[in-house]
Formats: sequence, structure tokens, C-alpha cells
Amino acid sequence: MEHQLDSDMETDGLVAETTGSSYGQISINNNVVAIIAHETAKKVPGVVELQGTLADGIAGMIGKKSKDKGIRIEKENEEHLTIDLNVVLAFGVKIPEICVQLQAAVKEAVEDMTGQQVFAVNVVVQGVRSLEVKKSED
Repeated sequence: MEHQLDSDMETDGLVAETTGSSYGQISINNNVVAIIAHETAKKVPGVVELQGTLADGIAGMIGKKSKDKGIRIEKENEEHLTIDLNVVLAFGVKIPEICVQLQAAVKEAVEDMTGQQVFAVNVVVQGVRSLEVKKSED
């Protein structure tokens, strides 16, 4: 049975649970995974921003945090996560290369920080944007 957790929806928010601790159970909220993915994605050269979907825009009106914008977390099974990222890249970059770097960086960061296995990091390029600052004309 597939259980889906989405940072766009109200859920219990539990993504990773580790019962191996002799002190008790450890649970990691899906918003934590989204923040890890967001902060990691911002550090990849060529990524301008994570861009939310229409659902993110509506959720923003009711208080959704900006660090969740453009990120969706799904729990594939008890041991694997799928992370969907909607990004805007810098104009002129090699899109496939940047996306592969982004996938690798997010997968590694989430796995290192949470101990949860990432099944896939799916990237949807929503747009490209020039990073040049337009000079005001006199």
C-alpha cells in the first residue's frame, strides 16, 4: 500500500520513523525533508529558485511556509521517499547537467541528514531566467 505525504496537504507529516533507538521512537516531519531539499537546491549553481505550483500559491494564502514552495514529498513505502522539485534555472546553463547535479545533491543531503533512503528526486524545470541586472535607462 502506498502512503503519500505531500507538503501541500494537511497530514500527520511523518516521513521517517526509526525504532532502533533504545530511548524510543524517532519521527521526522515531511516539512523537515522539504527544508533540507530547499536549502540544498539553493546551493546548486544554476538554480535561481524553487517555484511553486498553483496549489502552492493557494496554500501560501493560508500560511504555507516559503521553504516548502515547489517541493513535494511522497513516501513510496516504509523505507523510500520520492522528492519532486519545481525549479527555475539560470538562462544559458546546460539544463540536463544542472538537473543531475540537483538530483544528486538533494538525494545525498536528505539521506545523510535523515537516514531515510531516497528512491527518486524528480526535477521539473518551470522556467529559465536571466541573472543579469537590467540597467535603468536615463
